[in-house]
Amino acid sequence: MQRSIIIILSFLMTISLQAQKDERFFKAAGTPVNPKVSASWNKYYTYSGIKDLCERLVTAYPDLVKMESAGKSYEGRDIIALTVTNHKNQDPDHKPGYYIDGNIHSNEIQGTEMALYAAWYLAEMYDENDFIRELLDDKVFYIIPTINPDARENFMHEANTGSSPRSGMVPRDDDRDGLVDEDGFDDINGDGIISMMRRKNPYGEYKADPSDPRHMIRVEPGEKGEYEMLGYEGIDNDGDGEVNEDRQGSYDPNRDWGYNWEPDYVQRGADKYPFSFPENQAVRDFGIKHKNIAGAQSYHNSGGMVLRGPSIENGGSEVYSREDERVINAIGEMGETIIPGYRFLTIWKDMYTVYGGEVDWWYGFMGTFVYSNELWTSHLMFHDDSRDSYKFDKLLLFEDAFIPWEEYDHPVYGKVEIGGFDKNFGRIHPGFLLESDAHRNTAFCFYHAYQTPRLVVRDIKVKDMQGSLKQVTATIANLRMMPTHSGQNIKYKIDPPDYIYLDGGEVVASMIVLDEDNNLCEEQEHNPQRIEIQNIPGNSSVKVRWIVKGGTKYTVRVESVKGGYTSGTN
Repeated sequence: MQRSIIIILSFLMTISLQAQKDERFFKAAGTPVNPKVSASWNKYYTYSGIKDLCERLVTAYPDLVKMESAGKSYEGRDIIALTVTNHKNQDPDHKPGYYIDGNIHSNEIQGTEMALYAAWYLAEMYDENDFIRELLDDKVFYIIPTINPDARENFMHEANTGSSPRSGMVPRDDDRDGLVDEDGFDDINGDGIISMMRRKNPYGEYKADPSDPRHMIRVEPGEKGEYEMLGYEGIDNDGDGEVNEDRQGSYDPNRDWGYNWEPDYVQRGADKYPFSFPENQAVRDFGIKHKNIAGAQSYHNSGGMVLRGPSIENGGSEVYSREDERVINAIGEMGETIIPGYRFLTIWKDMYTVYGGEVDWWYGFMGTFVYSNELWTSHLMFHDDSRDSYKFDKLLLFEDAFIPWEEYDHPVYGKVEIGGFDKNFGRIHPGFLLESDAHRNTAFCFYHAYQTPRLVVRDIKVKDMQGSLKQVTATIANLRMMPTHSGQNIKYKIDPPDYIYLDGGEVVASMIVLDEDNNLCEEQEHNPQRIEIQNIPGNSSVKVRWIVKGGTKYTVRVESVKGGYTSGTN
């Protein structure tokens, strides 16, 4: 028994010493050399894996990472939310906030890994990297790895295509025949994947590609065909002549947000009313609870894009102001540099119209500067525009992503062949490219978060006046690109003004200094101790002044919802 205890203690000491300094590794630049929390970024996490990784981060870094449930999914899973910051130096709610979520579309799973990577990297690099340390001292990150845990589990564990299910697991009557979920996908060959069906037909429009017989190509006019394509595998269960028309998760959760929302007959995918579903309700409530969120990122796939709003033509009521345009474009264009192969685009102008989208809600309702990155681009395959998935699968994945065509006796179509690309390829990253893209997208988020406001109190000057009066003048500088209030925020008064207080004497009067050289000021007649500033622009400053009776030591305090709290003393 004693010998067993000694062996265990020796083993634990070895692990502890390795955790302090592991001589087996040499540090690669930009990466934690010996992380406390072991994590793999070349595979995808199930819900239990997500929860386990988050819990291990909390255990390893209790002063940096906190975990809570933002709400419950339709099937009762927790919507996991992480708060990552230096919790010891300031109340997180008093710091500028940055929000990240992923997996709102349940088949677009890699957004979760991008969000988790950000949390893991911030925690692991805090003690190793000055930039990360400054970032977590000044800012707070709110990270919801998956909005849609139910359908994520369904995508991974049930028979699906690469594009199903799209949303949550609430059942729907898509074909409006009064029956719900009666004709979903059928895994007729039992391999756990919904593949394509083809049938030999001398009059078909397709033939096998001579250079790669796995690939089906259209025949030229007048050329004899070999096959007809029958779509995804399935059976007409309800006898209406349609296959696979009723499935769980047919609504679109990115058409469900209560800003510029339109019903289904205008915006396909919307449901009966905005915020119809519990997952989006949870995110909405989380956002409202954390009004300090100044910047946000929502991950989707695919196409390799950094998307900005507005999502409808002319933007409805949430048109970006001229100042906001400059900020959103400057940060977005930097995204093209940080993530090669990605393009910076406007949703409605360069893609399509989206009513009730999350991006417009964050900007229009919350006054937050937001982007939506469409993850994965075929440019990553060969660093060109060839888009040859078959060649990529053969040369770099060794045909691991393709399910070979196999014969099957279909109850309706007779002898068919079932095969095609697996659901884990096409929209989501192959393993060896996942970590690289996670790091680049995370770096873009860090750049965006860095540009949220950073307020400092400068140049507190005290000047004697007649009698016992003193004049106290202070400059409040914003050292970052983003203002404390977006144009939408100012227009609709989403947040209160920035408040600047003076402590240390009896305030008689206060004013905003408009032109110090000509002594031009705007007096604030009511509550002079607290000066109200509508906005502190990015890379700019405001100057304020008080007339004070008594005191020699004065403290200037700034309270800004999205700009954070700060103070300075003369």
